[in-house]
Amino acid sequence: MGSLSFGISYFVPLTFSVLLLMSHLCNGFYLPGSYMHTYSTGEEIFVKVNSLTSIETELPFSYYSLPYCQPPNGIKKSAENLGELLMGDQIDNSPYRFHMNLNESLFLCVTKPLNEDEVKVLKQRTRDLYQVNVILDNLPALRYAEQNGIRIQWTGFPVGFRTQTGNEDYIINHLKLKVLVHEYEGAGAPVLITGDEGMGIVTESNEKKGSGFEIVGFEVEPCSIKRNTDAMLKLKMYDKIEPTETCPAGRDGFQVIREQERVAFTYEVEFVKSDIRWPSRWDAYLKMEGAKVHWFSILNSLMVIFFLAGIVFVIFLRTVRRDLTRYEELDKEAQAQMNEELSGWKLVVGDVFREPEQPKLLCVMVGNGVQIGGMAVVSIVFAALGFMSPASRGMLLTGMIVLYLFLGIAAGYVAVRLWRTIEGDSIGWRSVSWSVACFFPGVAFIILTALNFLLWGSKSTGAIPISLYFMLFFLWFCISVPLTLLGGFMGTRAEPIEFPVRTNQIPREIPAGKYPSWLLVLGAGTLPFGTLFIELFFIMSSIWLGRFYYVFGFLLIVLVLLVIVCAEVSVVLTYMHLCVEDWRWWWKAFFASGSVALYVFLYSINYLVFDLSSLSGPVSAMLYLGYSLLMAFAIMLSTGAIGFLISFYFVHYLFSSVKID
Repeated sequence: MGSLSFGISYFVPLTFSVLLLMSHLCNGFYLPGSYMHTYSTGEEIFVKVNSLTSIETELPFSYYSLPYCQPPNGIKKSAENLGELLMGDQIDNSPYRFHMNLNESLFLCVTKPLNEDEVKVLKQRTRDLYQVNVILDNLPALRYAEQNGIRIQWTGFPVGFRTQTGNEDYIINHLKLKVLVHEYEGAGAPVLITGDEGMGIVTESNEKKGSGFEIVGFEVEPCSIKRNTDAMLKLKMYDKIEPTETCPAGRDGFQVIREQERVAFTYEVEFVKSDIRWPSRWDAYLKMEGAKVHWFSILNSLMVIFFLAGIVFVIFLRTVRRDLTRYEELDKEAQAQMNEELSGWKLVVGDVFREPEQPKLLCVMVGNGVQIGGMAVVSIVFAALGFMSPASRGMLLTGMIVLYLFLGIAAGYVAVRLWRTIEGDSIGWRSVSWSVACFFPGVAFIILTALNFLLWGSKSTGAIPISLYFMLFFLWFCISVPLTLLGGFMGTRAEPIEFPVRTNQIPREIPAGKYPSWLLVLGAGTLPFGTLFIELFFIMSSIWLGRFYYVFGFLLIVLVLLVIVCAEVSVVLTYMHLCVEDWRWWWKAFFASGSVALYVFLYSINYLVFDLSSLSGPVSAMLYLGYSLLMAFAIMLSTGAIGFLISFYFVHYLFSSVKID
């Protein structure tokens, strides 16, 4: 009763504060435009700007870190969710303003003469290929270009450029924007719409209110145009100017980046009616390329699975079943005589469940692996079903963090129940539960804090602010920790797992092998990696090259195949070690599948060398390696837990069928 009252007294008071925090977060992080918004003709539409990003450095910077025109009413940050903050997104308002269905060509501002620092930063951002990310009605701007007869699309536009023949840098100071709109009649089934004033339902009674135009596309063509700044200084913001038919083609018409140079910023907008419907407006961003490669990856994984399944089939039906059946048919005298002639896995019956080295660490790592694996499975299932749309930036990462917090109950339960199984009692369950709650978050905190100092030193928006650190700590301490302790308490009350055979007092000597057993364990990771590496390329391209990844259906299939391969590999390796009378299978079962993380990290280094060869500076490389190390560590815990739990069930089933006194 003391343990129960401890858990309840710790958990219940925090529940109310957590609910209050979550309701505050829901209000604070609400992002308008997640659902359809209809605009009437002439209605004002405002463009937002996100952080400047580059695949050359992977360091995001604020849009207003460069000498761009500012909104007349000042800079205002938009509400951001937890995922956006962690990814370094900083969404601000901008001076770009449209009127629905009104084509305009407008003046924004003329900068002060550029000083030495501004020129230096502009040139550095230009040479690092930084992109300006503008957003209209939650749609990022698309830019199209022709390369070798192929139409290529990007999101955003460059800060500037350098010609191939010259040594001057030029700034993008004029935008030709195209807005694709679809006329919505407001008839038919009720439709949910939203705006800055909140959400509502469009029904037949308010069709007229819901009628209007939907924004279904947003395209940009960037230009660099040298303007007569003396004449432009006489204009006010949003004064009309002559439209630009085509962007200048020669250096003489470009706006150079130079000290004491003034830059005039202008833009023009064109509204074009489109047949694209609002639910399909993201199709242009999510065009799935390389479907054949995904299917090849899946077929490759299936071949590995069938190969391993054949080995497992032989082990179970031909070897294990045959030995057990023949053994059970003997009388007691014959069994006693056979016990003296036993060989292989049957010889370790008195040692197979002997306590492993570092049992507490094993329990903690298995518990964390269950927590991370459960988070990954649920997140990918929801994403595959379409619940985590790219229109909701940061939603996937936010959902993963929330799932991780609440799955602390599963981590605590598995770790403490495994601890009870190994030790035979519940003494020390609180220590195990606290270790589970702190182990992976502690490693992640150390890595992210080290990387954060690099980001702070670079003045990047990717740096996690101190306030967010406290928020994450509060969420961890108020949700994950109490739920982990609650799961641990439930583990102490669950039915204990009894070992089917007794353990001898004196451990059996393990015969010397021809080769180190850990060599086979590390080599086993190549099979799970074979199922994963093709999909891993697309995921890493999405993370580091700024591409959209939305083939979660393929990823879900690959995840299922990965789980099967990890289970099969661990069972086969465990059986092979038992056959050579090596009863120390606990950690080897964990790392047989968990060693896939080693190959994931090595592949990350390969990707850095060959696919991110343009990555500039040691800070960017250290950021990449730090995040890759954290990802590999999480993969090791989750795949290792899968392999260990399946191997534990296999060993328990195997020796529960052996009748030895």
